[in-house]
Amino acid sequence: MEIEERQRVLTGPGPRERSGRRRSRAARRALICAAGGCAVFGGVMVLLPSGLRPPALPAPGPVAGAMTAVTAGVPVSLRDLTLLVADREAFLRTHPRDARSWAVLGTAYVEQGRRTATPGYFPKAERALRTSLATGPAGNLAALQGLAALANSRADFRKGREWGETARKLAPGQWTTYPLLIDSYRGLGDYKASRKALEKLQKLHSGPPVMARAAQVYWDRGWREDAVASLSDAATGARTPTERAAWLAEGGRLAWERGDREESLRSYEGALRLDRNEPAALAGRGRALAALGRVPEALRVYQAAFAGRPAPGYALELGELYQARDLGSAARAQYDLVRTRVRTETAGGVDDALVLGLLEADHGDAAEAVRRLRAEWKRQPGIGVADALGWALHRAGKNKEALKFAARATDKEHGGGVRSALYVYHRGQIERGLGLTGAARRHLAESLQINPYFSPLLAPLARRTLDTLGEPSTSLPSELEEEPAFPRPEVPEPARSAPAASAPSVPAPAGSGDEPAAAPTDPASARSSAGPATGGQ
Repeated sequence: MEIEERQRVLTGPGPRERSGRRRSRAARRALICAAGGCAVFGGVMVLLPSGLRPPALPAPGPVAGAMTAVTAGVPVSLRDLTLLVADREAFLRTHPRDARSWAVLGTAYVEQGRRTATPGYFPKAERALRTSLATGPAGNLAALQGLAALANSRADFRKGREWGETARKLAPGQWTTYPLLIDSYRGLGDYKASRKALEKLQKLHSGPPVMARAAQVYWDRGWREDAVASLSDAATGARTPTERAAWLAEGGRLAWERGDREESLRSYEGALRLDRNEPAALAGRGRALAALGRVPEALRVYQAAFAGRPAPGYALELGELYQARDLGSAARAQYDLVRTRVRTETAGGVDDALVLGLLEADHGDAAEAVRRLRAEWKRQPGIGVADALGWALHRAGKNKEALKFAARATDKEHGGGVRSALYVYHRGQIERGLGLTGAARRHLAESLQINPYFSPLLAPLARRTLDTLGEPSTSLPSELEEEPAFPRPEVPEPARSAPAASAPSVPAPAGSGDEPAAAPTDPASARSSAGPATGGQ
């Protein structure tokens, strides 16, 4: 063929070719124009800085889908996330100056760390994202968004806001920045800013991720029905099973917050059918099972949840469930595990001051809790921090100052409409400590109206405290006439087994040799009846 082509060039066209010349002239002109356009485009690409060139995209499939989801902040399965990380790592070995791929890799590390509660991913994510900033052009939006996501995952909401606002100034019309800003503003308790960010997001984009963010903001405003409807629409419109599972799990949390145990359990189990690795669904299922009186099953589920995602908050919840069952040594082992996990997460840059402050306030050193939470309040004064600091001050005997923070966490002026049974319970007990009997009755009753099952340890105490305050039973809703929360079936000792290599083990109760402690009756000291922890493992 090459010889024939050369002969044509040398001898000219034959008879058939001459007869078709007119018919093909227009086609040849179009081809020449296209080739010229390609040459111009190729020249432009050669002149572009390497950081602006699009990376070599993976072939269509799970990796490409994971890349799209990660860059948009949409839930992605752990399997596809692992494939994406391996793909970008391999690509960067031969293209080390590809800023976009560094940003994708860093953001994928963030998501791996968040979903698995493995803080070791976060330093890797930060190195990758900062490499992207150093390698790419000045306006590296993907790296800025990745750094905002990293800061939010570390619970450093002030830094998350800084990175997010930098990204917004760079590209105000890019919708994927606004969910990050909503997370940061909510973490800082700035609900007015989160509402404005949502309004802008809704103008720029629509679909399930936007509906899910809207549900969060609506819930913060006290618009519970709107939040549930928006989240239901997000789950219905989800594009992947993993995405739908995440929205169902969030729906389970909202159902739990309003005291609907059965609906909460259905939502969590629906999420687990779609994605058995959904991080929030297993622990949420354990919470709902415990409230329904299925305590042995709840203990097993909590242990599985912690093995798959060893978050300190899960260990604290499990410890309090053990304590509510009078399994004091098992509870103390869990509280030690909280401290161990906090040290591990702190090494990865995670801010666990809130969970550690609550642990120390209730089961350790209240003065230490006050010290930690005061520092956290100065750094990022969110509503959750206000509640925890108020409670720590109460536990340290400083009720007058405690009430100021408890009021901030529960008053609509500051909380933006957030209704939390735990926050209201804390306020009621602080008021009781100050002798404000009427206010204490009102808030303790309200905590049970919001969610009669909000804690296996505290919900029964709220009822007993109301009894000691002389609250007539007719003032409570009919479903609270009989104590509904957490019946006391016999709890078998969880089986001991060798710890798995891939996940930390969960300490089991000490066994039948332990003497069960008497159920606490003094609300001011009940949560510390298990005694202070003895140190990390």
